[in-house]
Amino acid sequence: MGIPYCIVKSKSRLGWLMRRKTCTAVALTQVDSSDKANLAKLIESVKVNFTDRYDEIRRQWGGGSLGSKSAARIAKLERAKAKELAQKV
Repeated sequence: MGIPYCIVKSKSRLGWLMRRKTCTAVALTQVDSSDKANLAKLIESVKVNFTDRYDEIRRQWGGGSLGSKSAARIAKLERAKAKELAQKV
């Protein structure tokens, strides 16, 4: 598409840009001529960090570690299966 986008860490950082407490999304429609160089740098940074790495970022899900409750539930099921197999033999 060619539309630069980025994901910002928190809503308050976008709010700082808009001079509000929080903000969820920002679309820039007009830019002063004095700020065009800064915007070009920002767009280049966004392209390098987000747009060009889209496939790489999309393929990486979580770290694969379970929480304590999920791990305990799976361990309990495995113990029950092992006990059932031991009774069959």
